[in-house]
Amino acid sequence: MKITVFGTHEYDRASLGAANVGGLHMLNFVTQGLNFSTAPLARGSGAVCIFVNDRLDAALLEAVHAGGTRLVALRSTGYDNVDLNAAQKLGMTVLRVPAYSPHAVAEHAIALILALNRKIHLAHARVQRQNFTLEGLVGFDLFGKTVGVIGTGRIGLVVAKILGQGFGCTVLASDPVPCATCVAMGVRYVELAQLLAASDIVTLHCPLNANTRHLINGAALDLIKPGAMLVNTSRGAVLDTQAAIDALSSGKLGALGLDVYEGEAGLFFQDLSKQVIADETLKRLLASPNVIITGHQGFLTQEALRDIAQTTIKNFTDFERGDLCAETRVSHS
Repeated sequence: MKITVFGTHEYDRASLGAANVGGLHMLNFVTQGLNFSTAPLARGSGAVCIFVNDRLDAALLEAVHAGGTRLVALRSTGYDNVDLNAAQKLGMTVLRVPAYSPHAVAEHAIALILALNRKIHLAHARVQRQNFTLEGLVGFDLFGKTVGVIGTGRIGLVVAKILGQGFGCTVLASDPVPCATCVAMGVRYVELAQLLAASDIVTLHCPLNANTRHLINGAALDLIKPGAMLVNTSRGAVLDTQAAIDALSSGKLGALGLDVYEGEAGLFFQDLSKQVIADETLKRLLASPNVIITGHQGFLTQEALRDIAQTTIKNFTDFERGDLCAETRVSHS
C-alpha cells in the first residue's frame, strides 16, 4: 500500500524509515502539512499519515477519499483534528498512536517548571551579554510546594510521580477517572476549584474535547492562587490564551509555560525567523519575561519518536491485514 506521510521532518523520516523494516510499506514523505493545496499529493495512496496541526474536516476528508484514501493514520495520541463523523460516513478508518513514552512530555513539563522558576531563560540571556548580576532571578524551592495536576493519564501520572516522589511536592489532582497508582503514591483528588486555589503550580495533561476546551478560562484563572505558575503541555485550546494574558497582566498569574498554543497551526514546526508574524497574541506572550514558549516539542525524544514510528507502521500493517487493534482505532462515539 502506498502511504503519503504529511508534515514530515528529518526526524520523522528517520524514525519511520527505521520502523518500516524491509521496506514493507511504500512511504511517500511530504514536508508540507495536509490541506486542500497538498491533498492532490495523496492521490493513489491508500492511506494518509498526519500530525497534530493537520485539520481534516469533512471537505478535506472527501477530497482525499476521492483520491483513493481509506485510512487516516495519526502520528499522535489526540484526534480532535479529525472530523470523525465525516470519516465514518465515508467508510474511512482512523487510527492513532494511543501511547508513546509518557516520560517525554512529562519531563518537558518539568523542564518548563524548572526553567520558569529559576528564570533560566533570563539568566542565560544575561550571561550571553556578560552580565553576571543576580537581581530579579530569585526562585523558590519546589520541595514542600503544592502542585495541581489536571489529567492523570499516562503522562500526568509520570508528572505526579516526579514532583511528588522526586521533588517532595504535595500533589493534588483533578480527573473524572482517578488513577489508582496516583492515589497509592499519596496524590489527593480534589475538585478543580480547590486545586486551582491551593496550588503553587498547575500543570495541564488532559486531552482536548468538548469538555476540556478552554477548561482554564477567565473564571478558572480568577480562582487560581495569586502568583501561581501555569504550564500547558497538552493541547493549546485547553487554555483560553487571552484569559491567560489578562491574568499575567493583572499579576494574578505569576508565570506561564507553554509547549502548545491554540493558534499554533500554521506557525509551529516551521522556520519563520525571516518573517513578520501577524499573530499579535503570540507576540505579546513572547515579549513577556515570565513566559516561556517551546514549539510543541514535548514529544521530541529518541524514545518517543521510536514508539510513535513503530506503532504507526504497525497500524499500516494491521489495516492491510484487516486486523485492527481496538486501542488504536478511533471512532465516533
